[in-house]
Amino acid sequence: MNVIVHGKNVAVTAALKDYVTRKLNKLDKFLDHHPHTAEAVLSVEKTHQIVEVTIPLEGGFILRAEESQPNMYASVDLVVEKLEKQIEKYKTRLKKRTAVAAGAETAAPAEETVPAAGPRLVRRKTFPAKPMSLDEALMQMDLLGHDFFAFWNVETESMNVLYRRRDGQYGLLEPQP
Repeated sequence: MNVIVHGKNVAVTAALKDYVTRKLNKLDKFLDHHPHTAEAVLSVEKTHQIVEVTIPLEGGFILRAEESQPNMYASVDLVVEKLEKQIEKYKTRLKKRTAVAAGAETAAPAEETVPAAGPRLVRRKTFPAKPMSLDEALMQMDLLGHDFFAFWNVETESMNVLYRRRDGQYGLLEPQP
């Protein structure tokens, strides 16, 4: 795995870079044999040592984890644990998807059938996709008091999602052409 380590408000020492690289290279055994690139951003905010790792996968999937601890090495360890869980979820979903596409029956015997645990869709909501500018969407989101707002962007002529970040700023999700 190709590991890129950046520092933000912190000097990345050779020992820290080696530690991050060694830990992230352990994830290679969970991933396919395609070469992957992991980008790790290490930063410091007050007393928190923050590690953010992003790993783009084939098919447009992205694995991303962030952890904040008083110790940078502990943050790295916890981020790697989170990524391992995400990879396991990704592989499970991929297996289910390929099994369904192949038409394979995966039914278990009746006495072993257990309802799937985890998140599930509990509400569906529709909304009018009114064309508007980014400023109108921002105002509408604030008026509604929501943390995110989906709208048809008249400037890009595509569906966009505006969201409020943890730091109080705003982010915009735009589809790639």
